[in-house]
Amino acid sequence: LELLAIATGGRIIPRFSEIAPEKLGTCGNVREITFGTTNDSMLVFEDCANSKAVTILVRGSSTQIVDEAKRSLHDSICVVRNLVRDSKIVYGGGSAEMACALAISDTADKVSGIEQYALRAFADALDAIPTALAENSGLAPIRTVAEVKARQKNENNPYLGVDCMEKGTNNMKEQNVYECLSSKLQQIQLATQVVKMILKIDDVITPSEY
Repeated sequence: LELLAIATGGRIIPRFSEIAPEKLGTCGNVREITFGTTNDSMLVFEDCANSKAVTILVRGSSTQIVDEAKRSLHDSICVVRNLVRDSKIVYGGGSAEMACALAISDTADKVSGIEQYALRAFADALDAIPTALAENSGLAPIRTVAEVKARQKNENNPYLGVDCMEKGTNNMKEQNVYECLSSKLQQIQLATQVVKMILKIDDVITPSEY
């Protein structure tokens, strides 16, 4: 109901006695359509006052396929929303994670004491993303990540990532593979917070101890 009010420019009223001309919305055409083998019906509002409002109809052969399509659409819309809010991007293919891992490793070399072990462990954790990408793409994960990281350091090019689609280049800028900076920051911050929570646990009570 809220989305319909936005599309037509109307206002939601709790009682019929509150109907007023300034609260009414407008649309060019209202019709009912049926579709599918079960003749499901749907009301269609066309030529609404807010022409930017659209409805996406998702259909599939099974509930699982429809749910997966809905999740994919939701993720895509969220990516667009994040780009509208913050247009900053980082290049994908694991290039950002590997560049960060290299920078953290270089910083660990300059740190004395046990803190350097935490820094190196953080850098190793970041390598899990490009390693998973290479493994899921059917590539040798350890060799692929090692080669790309070596090229990043030697060529001083942070845009190099895992060539999952085998397009012949590891430059994610040329492949137009990128991610929202805000999403990437949230992912790393959330993962870091989870690890910190786990490290605060000094003991685990098992059922046999009761």
